[in-house]
Amino acid sequence: MQPSRRTALAALLAGILVLTAVVLESVLSTVVFAVTVAYVLYPLRQWVSDRGYPARAAAGAATVAGFLGVVALAVPLAYVLYRRRRDLLDFVATIPAEIVVDLGSMVYVIETDVVFVTAQATLRTLAISLAAAAPVIALKLVVFVILVYGLLLKPRAPRAALLRLCPGEYHGVLLALHRRTASTLRAIYVLQGATAVATFVVALLTFAALGYQSPFALAVVAGVLQFVPVLGPSIVVVALAVVDLVAGDVFRATIVLVVGLVLIGFVPDAVIRPRLAGGATDLPVSVYFIGFVGGLLTLGAIGFVVGPLVVALLAETVSLLSANGVTTQQQLPGSSTPAADAGSRPGAGGGRDARPGRDPDPLGDGGEDRAGAGTASDTESEPDTTSEPDADADDDATR
Repeated sequence: MQPSRRTALAALLAGILVLTAVVLESVLSTVVFAVTVAYVLYPLRQWVSDRGYPARAAAGAATVAGFLGVVALAVPLAYVLYRRRRDLLDFVATIPAEIVVDLGSMVYVIETDVVFVTAQATLRTLAISLAAAAPVIALKLVVFVILVYGLLLKPRAPRAALLRLCPGEYHGVLLALHRRTASTLRAIYVLQGATAVATFVVALLTFAALGYQSPFALAVVAGVLQFVPVLGPSIVVVALAVVDLVAGDVFRATIVLVVGLVLIGFVPDAVIRPRLAGGATDLPVSVYFIGFVGGLLTLGAIGFVVGPLVVALLAETVSLLSANGVTTQQQLPGSSTPAADAGSRPGAGGGRDARPGRDPDPLGDGGEDRAGAGTASDTESEPDTTSEPDADADDDATR
């Protein structure tokens, strides 16, 4: 039996996607990150578009807002470092050649000359690596901005292509996965911001209780560093412990190292984040934490987004499969009518998910365009493969 044109195109698409992933391996993480950011910025794009602005202006405004949001994260850290630059230089100049650590009956002598030589070599290597990687970073940033803008300009194009390749009875499955992807990604980024705020509050109380100067500035740096995976605010805690150790305050250095790493470095990620994630992502706390940690360890920085997203999609797929299986097992031969059978299948009845608690409109949830509901609302019929839905015809007419 000869495969249909749709099946052949789907197989061709899968092969080309694999080839593309191999060829574009260096920017694959940038592409994935851009797609996730576009999902999050889509409501802002729709908000601007609903006020009468054309699609290009709406996509551009959302892209600029996302870029400024990323820049805003680096501004507090840069400002604090700039304001404290003289204090940092004075501290480095006052470090003695030897640091004596007296622990009662035990005395340790740390030679700072060796540490300085090692740190100098490390910083030199890091500076050379950053200088060599600067053009690559700039190109990845350009790719990121262009891809986010393109996805926001034509948000329905990928969906239309996937719906045409997929049989009509499975459109409901694709739309359910799309809704879960949109809700999970937005929850992840909002959750990251909430965790950073919680880290700021905990760090402010901890640094103030330990008697540090400028606890607010230190807490701001700790909150911003919460967006840095793995290390995060632990950098501030270790730096303060080193400063106290050099100043001869071994007791406070030990206290800030132990208490700070637990309250500032561990509690936000291990306690606060999973608790907030349980309600934000509609996932069990343990499942979200496994996705978060597994994504970080496997994929690096991008894993804090991709890990929970993959786990959420797995949970959604299992939910769809179990709902379909229960419906099939409850039906006996000749005991159901075609109408009842059609209404119980996921994806049947116009692509709507018939399970309780789901949005009956597959395009009304998960960041879909309200104006484009007619492009995929009838999932029982075969989509039109001869013409491409023009998602921005109204904007072209305006221009």
